[in-house]
Amino acid sequence: MMRQKLLIYDYLRLARIDHWIKTCFMLPGAFVAFMLAKPESFGFPQLLMLFTGVLATCLAASANYVINEWLDGEFDRYHPVKKNRPMVTKNLKVKYILLEYAIFAITGLILSLLINPYFFVTQLWLLVMGIVYNVKPFRTKDIAFVDVLTESVNNIIRFLLGWFIITDTCLPPVSILFGYWMAGAFLMATKRFAEYRMINDPELAGRYRKSFQNYTERTLVCSSFFYAICATFMIGVFLIKYRMEYIFCMPILFLMFAYYLMMAFDQDSAVQKPEGLFREKKLMAIVSVFVLLVTFFSFVDVPLPPSLHDPYLFTIR
Repeated sequence: MMRQKLLIYDYLRLARIDHWIKTCFMLPGAFVAFMLAKPESFGFPQLLMLFTGVLATCLAASANYVINEWLDGEFDRYHPVKKNRPMVTKNLKVKYILLEYAIFAITGLILSLLINPYFFVTQLWLLVMGIVYNVKPFRTKDIAFVDVLTESVNNIIRFLLGWFIITDTCLPPVSILFGYWMAGAFLMATKRFAEYRMINDPELAGRYRKSFQNYTERTLVCSSFFYAICATFMIGVFLIKYRMEYIFCMPILFLMFAYYLMMAFDQDSAVQKPEGLFREKKLMAIVSVFVLLVTFFSFVDVPLPPSLHDPYLFTIR
């Protein structure tokens, strides 16, 4: 009986349930939809819908993690930590792995149907990206730079999932979608940089992740910087375009990106495990300040000089 429980636990570990915390990236989409689309009401039914949508996304994400762990098993043996994953150390059966994938994916899609058709299609998109990223002949995770850009598309998808829970009558601005995508690319590239430094052996790193064969520390950190610039610019465009008061939040946003990049240089950096970042007190303090400022300036009007939003030059005489 104990052996059977351990076997089930090994299969459940493939689903990375501890990574469900990443679903919090849906919340900005819901918040922005609430602020811009201004739904007529938001009460218990909407909260129940939000819970259902989050659960559906968690299940779909776990489906993607299952095939990720399965197809990465032969490469994870070269990673100092991931070599202890069940796909490397256990004799897991492919038929049960595929069954687990199907259960998570189908259940997530069924729950998505309870929200609205747009949410369902977006959830299906999330599952498709899991295949594109992990499964040959696509397997974009093996291609330098393309791996980061395709994996971070999930940021756009999570934002849209949060958005469609609140409204299905309009689409979010392109500026926030592009900025959110680039923010995800920054997180992924920084994670790659931290991993590459931790392995500290280009040949071994290339065996673990094929894209590392065409990366260096320099290209990884420079690409992270590029994605950060793109993200902060586009998010800044969105913030200033839709509510000028948000301009006061921008320095904290810049600080957040800079501190996260600095964390990547730490020994055994927490950046390698984004699901555990909530334990980083300084980072969470910066994020909390940013969230509080955005919330405050969402409801408080600040008298600003016309020159900040007037397209014409400010006349001085």
